[in-house]
Amino acid sequence: MFQPNLAVAQANDAISVSGNVVLQADDILAPIISDFDTYYSGKLTEHDIPGAAYAIVRGNKIIAAAGFGVRQLGQTEPVDPYTVFRIASVSKTFASGLSSILAAEGHFSWDDKLTKYVPGFSFKSKRYNNQLKLEHLLSQSTGVMPNAYDNLIEANVPLEKILPQFSKIDPLCAPGQCYGYQNVLFSLIEQVMLKTTGKPYAELLQERIFTPLQLPTASVGLDGLFSTENRAMPHVKARGKWYPTKVAESYYRFGPAAGVNASAIDLGYWLIAQLGHNPQVLSHDVLQNISKKRVKTRRDLRRREWRRYLTDAHYALGWRVYQFGQDQLMYHGGWVQGYRAEIAYSQEHQLGLVMLMNAESNLINELGTYFWSGALTAIHQQELDANTTDN
Repeated sequence: MFQPNLAVAQANDAISVSGNVVLQADDILAPIISDFDTYYSGKLTEHDIPGAAYAIVRGNKIIAAAGFGVRQLGQTEPVDPYTVFRIASVSKTFASGLSSILAAEGHFSWDDKLTKYVPGFSFKSKRYNNQLKLEHLLSQSTGVMPNAYDNLIEANVPLEKILPQFSKIDPLCAPGQCYGYQNVLFSLIEQVMLKTTGKPYAELLQERIFTPLQLPTASVGLDGLFSTENRAMPHVKARGKWYPTKVAESYYRFGPAAGVNASAIDLGYWLIAQLGHNPQVLSHDVLQNISKKRVKTRRDLRRREWRRYLTDAHYALGWRVYQFGQDQLMYHGGWVQGYRAEIAYSQEHQLGLVMLMNAESNLINELGTYFWSGALTAIHQQELDANTTDN
């Protein structure tokens, strides 16, 4: 079983649990998180995952965080909660937060047409052009077939050569009417931000999110990843074993979709903001707009591990909205060569979890559902017990 490399907590009157995580002694979740920590490390061992980290947030505190394994196989440097990983499509949550802040300030409107900012963009049938709004980009409701031209991203084709390809296709439905997950179209929000603020995307993220939220190690792009020594390197599986691989640069060129690097601690602070505890950065109104359901995502109801729990699923702005039994979870996963990431939170219960791995393993789905099923069951049992006592 993996031994934890570092534990971090911000809890008053804290106690040590399993020598790894630290919780308030009277917290109903203490035994749940202790069990999760044991389960997490055991599963990492079972699947030979090179390295991983997690952080758990309750209200305005990171109540548990740990790192396991090594940053790269064949070397000895350990993963800790400050180790930086690529977070892949979890980057979309940052794009939605930043763009929602700018929209609230009047830099642009979600109802603006894309062609106002990218005038050369066109579908095969031009009647769709004026229907495509900025909201559709970040709500994955452009109507275009899923993952359109991701193959060109992976072939290192630049954006300016990919965009003309859209003139060869039409949406499967009118924009706003159906779900189709995108990376290329999602990333066009970067051009909107640049034209309306005059600042590059990475600079805006640093200025409006990373710095005010005091994210200690978050960055954007390939240079950002290599700017920190405490970084996790990617691993892929071949012949039943994990092997280190090179960092693939292609998706970094599509920053809003997949360009952010972050540690478990960074994402813990990001969750605290999502839970409403940094209104000077993410106001109540901005958070309400981000989390509003925009389009149904029925395919999510068939997701491995999650399908046992989900009864409904939507996409909001850069976040998925899952009905997990009787509870609503805001969720997003990330997957890019050699890395997996997952972030989720319950606004009602003021609880959040982030997990990072330097390996392309579906284990992350099992770990996430294990945590949420256990934690939410415990919370509801506590509520039931309290109601019974009151009556």
